[in-house]
Amino acid sequence: MNGAARDANDEDEPAPAPPTSLVDEPRPEERHNFLTLVFYNVLMRTGWIFKTESSIMPAVLDSFELLGTPKWALAWMRGALPLLNRFGQSVPPLMMARRIKIMPRKKWAFVATTSSMTLIFATLTAIWLVPGLIKPHTGLITWLIPLVYLVLYAAFFMAVGINQLTYNTIQGKLIRVTHRGRLLMVADSIGATSAVICALTLLPQWLRKDGADFQWIFGFSTLLFGISSLTAWVIREQPDSHEQPSQPLWKPFVIAWRTLREDGNFCRLGMVAALFSTSLVLFPHYQALAREQLHLGFDYLVWWVVAQNIGTGLFSILTGPLADRFGNRLSLRILTLLIAAAPQLALVFAQLPGVGHYTFWLVFFLVGMTPVAQKTFNNYTLEICQAADHPRYLSTLNLCMAAPIFLSPLVGGLIGLIGFHPVYHGITALLLAGALTSTTLQEPRERLKTIITPGDESL
Repeated sequence: MNGAARDANDEDEPAPAPPTSLVDEPRPEERHNFLTLVFYNVLMRTGWIFKTESSIMPAVLDSFELLGTPKWALAWMRGALPLLNRFGQSVPPLMMARRIKIMPRKKWAFVATTSSMTLIFATLTAIWLVPGLIKPHTGLITWLIPLVYLVLYAAFFMAVGINQLTYNTIQGKLIRVTHRGRLLMVADSIGATSAVICALTLLPQWLRKDGADFQWIFGFSTLLFGISSLTAWVIREQPDSHEQPSQPLWKPFVIAWRTLREDGNFCRLGMVAALFSTSLVLFPHYQALAREQLHLGFDYLVWWVVAQNIGTGLFSILTGPLADRFGNRLSLRILTLLIAAAPQLALVFAQLPGVGHYTFWLVFFLVGMTPVAQKTFNNYTLEICQAADHPRYLSTLNLCMAAPIFLSPLVGGLIGLIGFHPVYHGITALLLAGALTSTTLQEPRERLKTIITPGDESL
């Protein structure tokens, strides 16, 4: 669309700029910031294993059956978890993208959101610390506690969404292009190792076949989130200056739509991201499938979260250096193809009780690639636009990833109506379509000259 054809109301937001230069010059205080972000990610990854969305968090909802909450209501709430998760990671970042862009120092938004995540999780932990609250009840409280849990869950992921937008904007500003894959590899591999050690040491004490001590599980996460919020204070960031006029609440959605419409390659990336994120709607149902058809207890959650974090660490070791050497496009192609195996493995293992008891962890091992893929999507996005456009492009990408998640309650209902098999087969088809679409993405490093400066191995 040329300038003459633009609507007058859209003149405050420029058209998508050409991709950022890949001149790979060191950034100010890069070594310090690299190590700080590694430490931050290790703490977050370790705390995150105790609130895994694919196992721990939906299992918490299932435990509310003790209160007297009907199973059908808990199943519906379990299906709503991906919706609340993705809404928080898409719409709030889109609304905050302009504010993050014009902040001279983005680190203060990073501090605020990480601290908010800590406070919300501390409140969630308090539910299990009130004497006599989590026990069989009748009346309003059987509904009230699960609903409070969902509200806190939604608020937490709203903070997470803005936090991730800020983190990726800071990363684009402070870490050069060909060191971002290294940051992913180092942070996720160390973080996954730390998480697995803590999980194997602590979770067996807090998870039992017939129940769990969620106050200790969530309390430990709160502690690590709190420490990670302190690391955000020590980031060294020079102020920048980006201007963008204020806008009405609906304008970010218009801008996101126009960004997709005017940047064909980014539009294809949005399609790949949307198709990939259909895998997320199945996350709460993997543990339900195993618990219902293989009759496994809460104690198996230990091995599932361990397998998931081992997967995260190994996939980051595989794709991080690959992305730095050959570009993020190749990593995306591999990850979008491999994730399609998870639903099919889950169905196979669920039909083989003698085998499934010992092999269902492989499903969660594949699920472990999801955070690696999301970071790779973000890193690819950082390469195809200029620094001033990073918040806009990243928030638009999050919106694309969120789009199919709004159907997650419907997916939960379909599983209850027609069973696991048809739904899992349908999701697999969508994931394969995403992998196929990823082959049409452009490689920005083929179009732009990268200059590797002497001493770039300093990190």
